[in-house]
Amino acid sequence: MIKQYDSYKPSFIDWFPEIPKHWQVVKCNHYIHLRHGYQFMNYDFTPEGIKVVKITQLKPDGTLDASEASNVDESRLNEFMDIIINEGDILMALTGGTIGKIIKVREVKEPLLQNYRVGNFFPVNDKMDKDFMFWVLSSDVILSQIFFEQRETGQPNIWKENFNSMHIALPLVSEQISIANFLDKKTSQIDALIANKKKLIELLKEERTAIINNAVTKGINPKAKLKPSGIEWLGDIPEHWQEKKLKYVVSKIGSGITPTGGASVYQKEGIPLLRSQNIYTDGLVLEDVAYISEEVDAEMSNSRIQEDDVLLNITGASIGRCFYVPIGFGRGNVNQHVCIIRPIQTKIRTKYLHFVIISDYGQTLIDVFQGGANREGLNYQQIKSFDIPLPKIAEQEVIISQIELEMNKIGTTISKIEKEIELMQEYRTALISEVVTGKIKVI
Repeated sequence: MIKQYDSYKPSFIDWFPEIPKHWQVVKCNHYIHLRHGYQFMNYDFTPEGIKVVKITQLKPDGTLDASEASNVDESRLNEFMDIIINEGDILMALTGGTIGKIIKVREVKEPLLQNYRVGNFFPVNDKMDKDFMFWVLSSDVILSQIFFEQRETGQPNIWKENFNSMHIALPLVSEQISIANFLDKKTSQIDALIANKKKLIELLKEERTAIINNAVTKGINPKAKLKPSGIEWLGDIPEHWQEKKLKYVVSKIGSGITPTGGASVYQKEGIPLLRSQNIYTDGLVLEDVAYISEEVDAEMSNSRIQEDDVLLNITGASIGRCFYVPIGFGRGNVNQHVCIIRPIQTKIRTKYLHFVIISDYGQTLIDVFQGGANREGLNYQQIKSFDIPLPKIAEQEVIISQIELEMNKIGTTISKIEKEIELMQEYRTALISEVVTGKIKVI
């Protein structure tokens, strides 16, 4: 049962219209100090040394991932003693797309410095409990004011003068401590439930991968006789299957080019130009798709896509991601980072080839050609040489249907779990805001 305080009074603040009668409305600068980091320049950085923490390295679990941090020479440590990060510090992103992201630092194993885009917060005096301060700064009460300041100024930054003018609701210190303890306990419970749900999703994804792996290497008849494939990382395959080089079952293997003028010729509408960031193993992601004109498309006629083409990322960190052009997609093109593989439909079905490439076997092929973990780029000769385990068309279609049936079941379950996670996260957010503004009494 939710408890409330005996009486409330108007706060005259939009973000929390009323507060418990014995609480105060205060400006942040009277109780919370914001320390900016240092604005390091490119010439400050060295190959090794003391690591500088940036916004991207603030992780939700309170860890600081400094594996890709920039460095400042160790001899300069004394210059930056006032921006060293310590265990228990409260750090917030002050700019960019993740503005307002906040963590309480769990552990510091080496000297770490604070970048100027990262804010570090401290109580001004003993009337503010630091743990309570963390929960206030984590709440929608502060986040709403941050976004309001952004709209008013038009700048995606929060600096000291913006923060100082923000308001919070403040109880006595003894009550602050009780609230912080309550939220520590309740959010830990919610976070544990969310972590278990996420773990279940990972297990379901592993099951989905296993289904694909087994279907494209062993088929779906558990009684089928097997034979050695002669390929170490493929193993035995059904006796009636063949192994074919990819070049014998497709009519095209090729990629696009960078349009003349590069990104300067991209438009807000026109003919889609698919890039590696648009190709994923479970679909085409078109939110940030680039568009080109008819004239640019005419210059790139060799890289036009067709329905049922398989699209494979062949460079960079996303190498190996693969999907196909769905029926009804319409006109489109690709750049040089995406390979078009055009199946001969009487020999291999598009979806079957897609499943082979995204399977562990297909990804192993890519690793082998790339020499393991480097995975810098595939060329056409390597792709043509892919060994494909190949049943007859009729069996391919049965395999496709069976995989899609199982994937749909798993996908439905994953979507349900993701919705449960979303609701728990919403509850967590609402709970924090309601407790730190006194809508819920926890003592």
